[in-house]
Amino acid sequence: MAKGMFVDTSICIGCKVCQVACKEWKNLEGEPDHFQEVDGRLKAVNFTGNSYDNTGHLSATNWRHVRFIEKITPDRSNVAWYMMSDSCKHCAEAGCLEVCPTHALARTDLGNVIVQQDVCNGCRACISACPYGVISYNRQTGRVNKCTLCDDRIHNGLETACAKACPTDSIVFGEVDELRVKARQRVETLKTQGFNQAQIYGDTDILGGLNVFYLLLDDPEVYGQPRAPQLPQKNLISDTLVSIGTAIVLGLSALIAFRERGSRSNQNLAEEKVEP
Repeated sequence: MAKGMFVDTSICIGCKVCQVACKEWKNLEGEPDHFQEVDGRLKAVNFTGNSYDNTGHLSATNWRHVRFIEKITPDRSNVAWYMMSDSCKHCAEAGCLEVCPTHALARTDLGNVIVQQDVCNGCRACISACPYGVISYNRQTGRVNKCTLCDDRIHNGLETACAKACPTDSIVFGEVDELRVKARQRVETLKTQGFNQAQIYGDTDILGGLNVFYLLLDDPEVYGQPRAPQLPQKNLISDTLVSIGTAIVLGLSALIAFRERGSRSNQNLAEEKVEP
C-alpha cells in the first residue's frame, strides 16, 4: 500500500515547524542566495515582502515551503488569510520518472519518489517535466534535490519528520487510501460549517492521484497550484505528428518550387533557341 500525507490547510497555523524539522532531519543548509556577509557577519537578506513568507519557493535546500496567502477583495471589505505547507506531491503519474535518462528518479515500494544521488547526472530534464516545480538543481553537488517523503524514516516504521513535528496535525502521514477517506469526511464537515469551497486537491482525478494531497479552502490557483496539471510528455505524440506534418508540407513546398523553377528555366532556354 502506498504511503503519503494528507495536508489539511484549514488547521495550518503557519508556524513553519515542518520546514525546520525537514531541514534538521535532512541536514539541509541555508539557501545560499538568502544570506550575505555584512560587516563580517552573515545576515539574512531574503525579505520578500510577501506576508510572512521569506522562503519564497522550494529549492535544493528548501524541500518544504510554507505558503502565506492573503486574499483581499478589491474594495478591501473582506480578507482571507490562508497557509499551506507545500512540498513534492509524489504523483502516481510522475513526469520526472518518465523523463529521467539514468533512472536516478525511482519509486520505492511505499510509493514515494526519490532521487538516487549516485545515479543522477545533473541533466535537469526532470525539472521541466514536473508541473509543480518541486525539483531544483543543486549547484554545489551538480545534481537535483527534492523531498523524498523521508524515505529513511518511513522504511523504518517512522512517520515523516514534518508530520511528526506539526503541532496541529495539519500534516498527517499514513496509508494514502485511508487518508483519502479521512480527507473526504473533513471536507463534508467544513462545508456544514460554511466553508463551501472546501475541496480535496490531488485526489485520483489529478495525475492518477497525488500521494501527498491537500484540503484547500479556496481554488487551487489561490494557493499557487495548477488546477489541471499536465505532464509535458503527454503532448509528445501530438507534437511529433505536428512536426512530421510540418516537415512533409515544407518538403512538398520545396519540391514544387524547384519543379516550377526548372520549368521556367527550360521555357527560357526554348525561347532563346527559337529567336533568330
